Amino acid sequence: DMLDPERLIQCPLVKHHRIRARRFPYHLVKCKESNPEIAKKLATCPFNARHLVPQADLSDHIMKCNDKAFMEQDVVSRSFEPPQEQLNNGSTWQAPPCAEDWET
Repeated sequence: DMLDPERLIQCPLVKHHRIRARRFPYHLVKCKESNPEIAKKLATCPFNARHLVPQADLSDHIMKCNDKAFMEQDVVSRSFEPPQEQLNNGSTWQAPPCAEDWET
């Protein structure tokens, strides 16, 4: 199951590393620091930072990445929302005048 936090994922840097899904982001950070020569040969996917692919394969990965669809869907759904300025400036309500004088 892809949503199971206990499933094992293979590390893209060191192939014999198997990490639980819930620990994977932390492992990537540590493994990059421990293996800088391998890490500099890999590129990070713009749609999912957990996807590390050889730099030469990045454009092919971007075209096929499953997370690209989520990003495109999010962009489309945001285009149908009213801009934040209209929400903030659209109100014509004004407070009624106050007859109280706190100074007196």
